[in-house]
Amino acid sequence: MGDPARKAALYDAFARTGKALSSGKRLELLDLLAQGERTVDALARAAGLNLTTASAHLQTLKQAGLVATRRDGVRIHYRLAGDDVAALYALLRQVARTHQAGVEPARTAYLGADDAEEVDREELLARARAGGVVVLDVRPVEEYAAGHIPGAISIPVGELAGRIEELPSDVEVVAYCRGAYCVLAHDAVRLLNAHGRKAVRLTDGMLEWRLADLPVDSGAAA
Repeated sequence: MGDPARKAALYDAFARTGKALSSGKRLELLDLLAQGERTVDALARAAGLNLTTASAHLQTLKQAGLVATRRDGVRIHYRLAGDDVAALYALLRQVARTHQAGVEPARTAYLGADDAEEVDREELLARARAGGVVVLDVRPVEEYAAGHIPGAISIPVGELAGRIEELPSDVEVVAYCRGAYCVLAHDAVRLLNAHGRKAVRLTDGMLEWRLADLPVDSGAAA
């Protein structure tokens, strides 16, 4: 039958991972870390947190074994503890959307209506091989440098309105950002379409691209 106390201790160990995931802000930090390694202050800025709160959340994630760190002088850099953490985060979102009625209204309220054309990864790869599209990465430049779709152009969404002329006017643009729940690509496609450019959105983003084990380039934009 086994020892009930030892069984309880085992399940409590499992539960510590669940407890670490039981905060929206901690999930947002995992989402950011899925794009690449970051310092505490960079994570705090990106997540809209003060340093003390961001550090506390990151310590909770570290104690649960979900993130790892390295020190560079006085700076602490955080990263996901493994690809399985990214996969767990993606699965959690999928399960929540499938089984929790409140997710879809919240998603629509944040991202807006799905009124723009989109393409999946396979279609994007086919179009890119045929040379008929411009792949546009609208994430911040540090995320692009940490890893991006090969051949993608980097124009952060906040700069896009002033840099549209850098994109060819006679070629379709496929925009992508962090993942399926990232608003940046939605905003970019709406902006481009409003300026008369043909633009569509990748259905997901860099998180799912990595999890599918597709090619990834790194380094800053030329």
